[in-house]
Amino acid sequence: MKNLFITACLCLSCTELTLAQNVASPNGEVQMEFMLLEDGTPAYNLLYKDQAVIETSKLGLELKNDEHSLLNNFEVIEHKESDFDETWEPVWGEESEIRNQYNELAVVLNQKSTDRQMIIRFRVFNDGLGFRYEFPQQQNLGHFIVEDERTQFAMTGDHTAFWIPGDYDTQEYDYIESRLSEIRGLMETSITENLSQTSFSDTGVQTSLLLRTDDGLYINLHEAALLDYSAMHLNLDDENMVLESWLTPDVLGNKAYMIAPGKTPWRTIIVSDDAKDILASRMTYNLNDPVAIDDTSWIKPMKYIGVWWEMITGKSSWHYTNDFPAVKLGETDYENATPNDTHGATTENVKRYIDFAAEHGFDGVLVEGWNIGWEDWFGNSKDYVFDFLTPYPDFDLEEIEDYAKSKGVEMVMHHETSSSVRNYERHLDTAYQFMKNHGYNSVKSGYVGDILPRGENHYSQWLVDHYQYAIEKAADYEIMVNAHEAVRPTGVARTWPNLIANESARGTEYQAFGGSKPNHVTILPFTRLIGGPMDYTPGIFEMDISKVNPENDSWVNSTIANQLALYVTMYSPLQMAADLPENYERFPDAFQFIKDVGIDWDKSVYLEAEPGDYITIARKEKGTNDWFLGNVNGLTPRTSKISFDFLDEDKTYIATIYSDAKDAHYRENPQAYDIRKVVVNNRSKLSQPSAPGGGYAISIIEADKSETRGLKKL
Repeated sequence: MKNLFITACLCLSCTELTLAQNVASPNGEVQMEFMLLEDGTPAYNLLYKDQAVIETSKLGLELKNDEHSLLNNFEVIEHKESDFDETWEPVWGEESEIRNQYNELAVVLNQKSTDRQMIIRFRVFNDGLGFRYEFPQQQNLGHFIVEDERTQFAMTGDHTAFWIPGDYDTQEYDYIESRLSEIRGLMETSITENLSQTSFSDTGVQTSLLLRTDDGLYINLHEAALLDYSAMHLNLDDENMVLESWLTPDVLGNKAYMIAPGKTPWRTIIVSDDAKDILASRMTYNLNDPVAIDDTSWIKPMKYIGVWWEMITGKSSWHYTNDFPAVKLGETDYENATPNDTHGATTENVKRYIDFAAEHGFDGVLVEGWNIGWEDWFGNSKDYVFDFLTPYPDFDLEEIEDYAKSKGVEMVMHHETSSSVRNYERHLDTAYQFMKNHGYNSVKSGYVGDILPRGENHYSQWLVDHYQYAIEKAADYEIMVNAHEAVRPTGVARTWPNLIANESARGTEYQAFGGSKPNHVTILPFTRLIGGPMDYTPGIFEMDISKVNPENDSWVNSTIANQLALYVTMYSPLQMAADLPENYERFPDAFQFIKDVGIDWDKSVYLEAEPGDYITIARKEKGTNDWFLGNVNGLTPRTSKISFDFLDEDKTYIATIYSDAKDAHYRENPQAYDIRKVVVNNRSKLSQPSAPGGGYAISIIEADKSETRGLKKL
């Protein structure tokens, strides 16, 4: 293969010749070199357009109770090169077709002292590199425990990083923008309170990690196809600027239990000199296996509302009564308990949401707090916390089922587990069958609090296996899963597209818990969303939470126009209009965009992007000629300048522009917006100001000449 060759490289620090294998991307811009160091340690480096991205970095695994481990003393006994090029169609996504093209090098290593073999497989794409460790079946390696994975990513300098603290139990942090060398000094203040958290190092950060070099390169470090292994963090050696993999341990401190034949997840490096290319990369999905579900016709993108924000803000409660300091399911007498009059999931209230969904064309209604057990659900290390079956006395399951069906609205199930994982697995078949019996085709699951069994972590191998078990079991029942507080996604939804969304980051709920940074949403698409869609729950119109709950003085750091744009910039096939119905009724003209915007796409065009500052994306709705465009802005006022050259040449469109008003500001005047309609075609250009914490959203609908009369041309 012309992109792969073997050279003999003279090691300058010694007189020994070492073999190096080189492989380049199909377009030749990304080049990876593999070598063995003098002591037989595997290593690699990476170039982009002849510019160093990763300096020489060691590879290997440290094994428990093994004096040799899989670190050094290797020899290359074979290398295999190949290329691959296909185009595949996702069940849902940011485009209707994805090209998967790469050149591959598989290096077969033999450890001379143990006669054990390990394969390191590299795939070089036009947008980066993926590699993993593989362990073929062999006599001298069967069961083994990974004590530490020693994969290195040696940086070329003190880059700017967009990071959150390394943590075994939560990703729900605001992002910090700093130099790598500054992480240690900022770590303490970056760790904000969470209901379950376990940090591990003063320089430990989470993936997906975004880096920007002084030379203008953008580098994303993450993993793909996280299956039967623990989640990878990165620990920084800030003297040498080397990031090294740091796996999440189990209760015993072990990182992964492996069997040969076996393999690790892919370690991924996405790189470009254009930030937009990071957003457009599909390398993470391409490193996952094709879809494993034969018939995917039941997997459908959904726009929904829910009995949720009123509880998040403290206006309403999940629990039904204040009578009980502790609850025993099957013994506690709810029928004779005194209702607390703040319970949100009442039959009457849910029917109000169903009516609103039906009137405004929403597909579904989520209801949290419908089932018994919420009185002592959190913080008690309680195993049998929910049964996922029994409703509270004021939630008439069958009446709501019939009412929703009569209105053409689907109900969305909620399974909060309180992180009692064994309890959830015991009930999973019964809970999923209950859903199907009552017309629920999707579930929002939650893992709030410390994990049971005690001592386990949210991102250890055992929990990763649990999350995957829940997804695959759901597929057996044709149920879609939206998992909150689970491990962050790594492209597994290509294989299991019933995993329709995750939270796994700091979502909108934190705006009611004191607020998130105004530029938070200009970073998430570069980091968390690289692995899959996020149920960010946008659409908040009332930013002053004290007007919803006088006892909560939180503030949503966003303008209304910014909230609208999130439906385009924060991709998800599952989109929630999260605010209270009465707040939408106050702003019906702005609400129209949420009603109109698509949720599944034929094409996405990334128009502008700079992490922490701004993102502008246009998307074509699947099966239509309609486009929707969103811009989110950071802390600095900015004028966005875009071209509509992505539109078809021979068509005319009406663009409805929802923008920040001149005096809009996320804190001082967040509800100030303007709406105007103009005629556009593929030669049109727009110069549009965005406020701090603001943005704009545009619906672009194909029109004939009669519909455009009286409208200004852009």
